[in-house]
Amino acid sequence: MNTTEPHWTRSSYSSAQGDDCVEVAPLPSAVRVRDSKRPTGPALTLSPAAWAPFIAQAGDFGTDSPAFGS
Repeated sequence: MNTTEPHWTRSSYSSAQGDDCVEVAPLPSAVRVRDSKRPTGPALTLSPAAWAPFIAQAGDFGTDSPAFGS
């Protein structure tokens, strides 16, 4: 195994059908996030400081969410 390659883990909140899956790969200085349907596609790279607010917001898509501009 190449130790420079990230170890991707599928989110426990992904759908049972496997069609809405997010994967994360923690690294020493970053956390990478990608769509499991596109493993060779783009991935977000977040600093550890940005990871906590990102994950806190990721599941909050109510109408009062900042994602909707409220």
